Amino acid sequence: MLISAWHARRPVEEDIAVPDAIELLKTRRSVKPREMTGPGPSPAELETILTIGARVPDHGKLVPWRFIVFEGEARQRAGEVIAKVFARKNPGASAADVETERKRLMDAPLVIGIVSFTRPHPKVPAFEQELSAGASAMNIVTAATALGYGACWLTSWFSFDRDVLDGLGLKPDEKLAGFIHIGTPTKPSEDRPRPFLSEIVTRF
Repeated sequence: MLISAWHARRPVEEDIAVPDAIELLKTRRSVKPREMTGPGPSPAELETILTIGARVPDHGKLVPWRFIVFEGEARQRAGEVIAKVFARKNPGASAADVETERKRLMDAPLVIGIVSFTRPHPKVPAFEQELSAGASAMNIVTAATALGYGACWLTSWFSFDRDVLDGLGLKPDEKLAGFIHIGTPTKPSEDRPRPFLSEIVTRF
């Protein structure tokens, strides 16, 4: 039996049925963070999500990614970093605009930052290592969805701003592949148009 991915209240964990894998992959869709609420994943569920995030194709076993977990007040502290950089670089911004930036990570109860970096390797180009980080992000989205939560992989200006990255503790050679927002959906999420296979598939 498929779990309803939009219940406003989470069922008891022991009662959660894992959805069929193929059906899950066929029907998965993103949930906007502003349409999420608590609760978020339990500690055990978070460990499961992160474990699945680390189980991706990784040519050369280089592990070219790591995760930053933002929960509780950590989301606020990250928001302060974002708002401070925004205000400094946009001196004409209104107080409302700065406050919007401060709340960037506050909608979902859990946000996971996917940090991407590359290691010199004679057989594994940087592009492959970056793709591995992307695969990790997608695994996290899928795992959270399978557990009955809403998930959304987002970037924004601050994902690419060096001052913000430094403020969040990233090393100079690290980048952010994005933030995965995870929470309990407050309503059913509408699907969007998907490409027709006839438009994207050719045979060689």
